[in-house]
Amino acid sequence: MAESLEDIVAKDLAVIFCGINPGLLAAAQGHHFAGRGNRFWRTLHLAGFTPGEVRPEDDRTILDYRCGLTAVVDRPTARADQLSLLEFEAAAATFEEKIARSAPRFVAFLGKTAYAALSGQKHVNWGRQARRFGDAAVWVLPNPSGRNLAFSLEQLVHAYRELRLAAELGDHDC
Repeated sequence: MAESLEDIVAKDLAVIFCGINPGLLAAAQGHHFAGRGNRFWRTLHLAGFTPGEVRPEDDRTILDYRCGLTAVVDRPTARADQLSLLEFEAAAATFEEKIARSAPRFVAFLGKTAYAALSGQKHVNWGRQARRFGDAAVWVLPNPSGRNLAFSLEQLVHAYRELRLAAELGDHDC
């Protein structure tokens, strides 16, 4: 099994989507959001970031839409709650450097957990945040994991579409 999951990033992207950490299946397969129950790719398409639903094995094509993928903590786990606060603290400097080097317009955290740990905030609202990473605006979106039953697909799409509209992105220009 892979020990981590390779970032899919480039310079000057519109959005880098930041997961908390790789899931075990994603790390084993070497592709982001590979779990059958994960709604990331479907949500991204329905929110207008991609013209069609990307398959996990084609995850690198997200760069064609000026989007990237990374995780805050590299260590794969079955569940995000298996990570410690110390792991987030240890990953913080490297993560901020990665974002500064890539220079995206937006950094979108998928779920509140990682952003709360990195920012030191106990209460985090959904949507655009006051803090920036480098020159990137920060946005917090609901996690699309199939384990996150608090959000329907429709609610996920609405939240992700708000980011797409805020970034003034066309359907073919993520």
